[in-house]
Amino acid sequence: MVIIIGAGPIGLATAIALKQKGIKSKIIERGCVVNSIFHYPKDMTFFSTSERLEIGGVPFISHGPKPTRREALEYYRRAAESYNLDIHVYEEVQDVKGSDGNFTVVTDKGSYEADKVVVSTGFYDIAKKMNIPGEDLDKVTHYYDEAHPYAWQNVLVIGGGNSAVDAALETYRTNANVTLAVRYPQIKESVKYWVKPDIENRIKKNEITAYFNTEVKEIKPKEVVLGTPDGEVTIANDFVLAMTGYKPNFSLMKKFGIELTDDEKKMPVFDEQTLETNRKGVYVAGVVCGGMDTSSLFIENTRVHAEHIANDIMEH
Repeated sequence: MVIIIGAGPIGLATAIALKQKGIKSKIIERGCVVNSIFHYPKDMTFFSTSERLEIGGVPFISHGPKPTRREALEYYRRAAESYNLDIHVYEEVQDVKGSDGNFTVVTDKGSYEADKVVVSTGFYDIAKKMNIPGEDLDKVTHYYDEAHPYAWQNVLVIGGGNSAVDAALETYRTNANVTLAVRYPQIKESVKYWVKPDIENRIKKNEITAYFNTEVKEIKPKEVVLGTPDGEVTIANDFVLAMTGYKPNFSLMKKFGIELTDDEKKMPVFDEQTLETNRKGVYVAGVVCGGMDTSSLFIENTRVHAEHIANDIMEH
């Protein structure tokens, strides 16, 4: 029996690869199936085409050239159903005890015996905090859902990547007064190619106010203070969308006995061929393998992890 922690696309893909080899597995997920995708903005469109998001040989047909969040949720449910995967949702893993071939996975609802453990927890559960005054005010969110609640409001969007750009454009189009605060000198080059000209044109036309090379200094109930190259600027504000990114659950990995690299990436230590970590019998899979380097690994280029892990477990 293999316990897979995390029911994201790569966790599902790993369970499928194991089942194809006749190896039983159980997936334990603290939220819903593909929880990170569920928490994407409701109208989000993927950067990748649908075939690059496929797992287990199950065809992913989307209505447009790029699949939507809703289509992805339906697809991954269908893939899980196609293989009749054993998935426990809304159950949180708290510890992994024992050793290779004789693990006990402890959750908030019980415990399970396992020969091997796969950690595929992603990085979307924990937001990168700015650690500034006012960040804990109710008007501040690190997760953007949809634009409607921000109509006719003074909105500050923090960040220069895809999430920030999408939030800025969508809230602008609901008649929000949008200000964009970006740490960098320009919008990131990695922003979706069909969206980047849109945000740049909105900024050029002063329809969205953008401050580059700027840090947010303080968030107040009705204002925000920005540190710009020209000094501090205070602007009226009703809501803050802090699209500052996310990070893996490092404390959980350490609790599992997985070592992290001592550089700024804090990558889990694992064998690049087998994905087995320093703790024998415990594997990592998916974007969690990148540590803080959350922009290098995606569903598309980590699907292969499932086959590598299944092959290694099969051999042992």
